[in-house]
Amino acid sequence: MANKTNLSIGAVIILLIAAYFGIDLQENQLQTSTPSVAVEPSTQTSQPQNQVLDGTAKIAQAFQNRKSNIQVQSQGRVVAVLKDDNDGSRHQKFIVELPNAMTVLVAHNIDLAPRIERLQKGDTVGFNGEYEYSEKGGVIHWTHHDPQQRHEGGWLKHQGKTYQ
Repeated sequence: MANKTNLSIGAVIILLIAAYFGIDLQENQLQTSTPSVAVEPSTQTSQPQNQVLDGTAKIAQAFQNRKSNIQVQSQGRVVAVLKDDNDGSRHQKFIVELPNAMTVLVAHNIDLAPRIERLQKGDTVGFNGEYEYSEKGGVIHWTHHDPQQRHEGGWLKHQGKTYQ
């Protein structure tokens, strides 16, 4: 039993390492100064599998090393939709489970980008944002454009729409 567990853990680690070293996520993206929702031609919200694995590996490594301020791109399944945070800048909050079973909180600034309407538990959400370490798994924020264009713009993808 322990041997099967060790093999499974080893396989996951090898997969994450391969994804981390074999894939380049950085793509030049146009930053806009206004919030937008773009409808993509495809209604699929899934991203290419290699991008998801690379982003998931970056998040796992950042969590393990307690690192923050890491730009990541991945996707996850919504496991909880939380109440909006209305203190200061307003944020739509929800928790996603990543492909490696890790969970992260997504804090999406709805003063700078449109909120995802009709977000439900079980939905798949793609994201590009900044990872911040926390003991509970971490937070993804900066999932919106930067009106001052000092920070890489982020986004959320849900049911064929991009929120930035």
